[in-house]
Amino acid sequence: MLDIAEELHRWVEQGRDFAVATVVAVGGSAPRQPGAALAVDGDGTAIGSVSGGCVEGAVYDLCVQALEDGKTVVERFGYSDEDAFAVGLTCGGIIDILVTPVRGGVFPAALAAAVSGEAAALARVVDGPADLLGQALLVRPDGSYEGKLGGHPELDRTAAAEARAMLDGGRTGTVEIGEDGSRCGQPLTLLVESSVPAPRMIVFGAIDFAAALVRVGKFLGYHVTVCDARPVFATAARFPEADEIVVDWPHRYLESTEVDGRTVLCVLTHDAKFDVPLLKTALKLPVAYIGAMGSRRTHEDRNERLRGVGVTELELARLRSPIGLDLGARTPEETALSIGAEIVANRRGGSGASLTGAHTPIHHDGPRRPDGLIGSVA
Repeated sequence: MLDIAEELHRWVEQGRDFAVATVVAVGGSAPRQPGAALAVDGDGTAIGSVSGGCVEGAVYDLCVQALEDGKTVVERFGYSDEDAFAVGLTCGGIIDILVTPVRGGVFPAALAAAVSGEAAALARVVDGPADLLGQALLVRPDGSYEGKLGGHPELDRTAAAEARAMLDGGRTGTVEIGEDGSRCGQPLTLLVESSVPAPRMIVFGAIDFAAALVRVGKFLGYHVTVCDARPVFATAARFPEADEIVVDWPHRYLESTEVDGRTVLCVLTHDAKFDVPLLKTALKLPVAYIGAMGSRRTHEDRNERLRGVGVTELELARLRSPIGLDLGARTPEETALSIGAEIVANRRGGSGASLTGAHTPIHHDGPRRPDGLIGSVA
């Protein structure tokens, strides 16, 4: 639901009644992941998507029905072998949809948090006793929470603790706990949607490739910073789409700024006096991805220089070179697309290979490789 928070927040401010259908579980080659949502207001206006088009009409009708009767339901949609044109997922997947009329509770506060960029998690009961279905808690990073799931007194505390753990990792997904709040007993499933500030992309080197990468980074939902020690190049006029422009030596800025496990670092300077101290620092940070521009020869020279300043072989083993997927890229825009594609593959666990003729899953549950991988660009 939080994926369409901005529009839903406007609906709340305008006093409009609406119902939300949220993907709570998927199986097979489903097009959208848990948390994806479609909403319908009292006038029949619809926003969002739960299936990329396969079952939108049927889900729309469920939302209209929820607005009329005020009931929360869970509906399963899957592929129909007998009639490919029947309501179902022609891609062969299965999705469970929670349909909830939104009338007060913690939902307005959850939407406001998402719109403002505040870290918070919305935990909703998606499987369990009928009287608890759709009940919700809004959980803050400090562990405090609003709302009430009902049932056993321990249930809210246990649910809040589970939601906080997922919020700490910026994750959205389901978790199973006991109906009485214990780790055993009759199971109850929660969907936890985490709303966290946009992940950071820091682009080092104010060059033409950087301008293209800034656009790709914004398109992928990153908060993009451009850093360069040369004030004549690091200007808002050259990077109008960047969220932040910093004039400083790259390694000094990286040492002073906040990064986390979702941060991606793209080093486009391909100049040893910038690259070596920057990568020496970067190799020790638990960030999601680092790329450093340069030819293969530049990469080998850089490795030797890094060894010379004390970077270990274990740290160098994290360095993936060259950066980006092999698209045959030449222009700044094509190169930026190559880098962005590798960042997505690293985040989602994709191989980067063509899907044509492949027998691997199209959608992955999570990354196959550990976070913290580092790359360099050819």
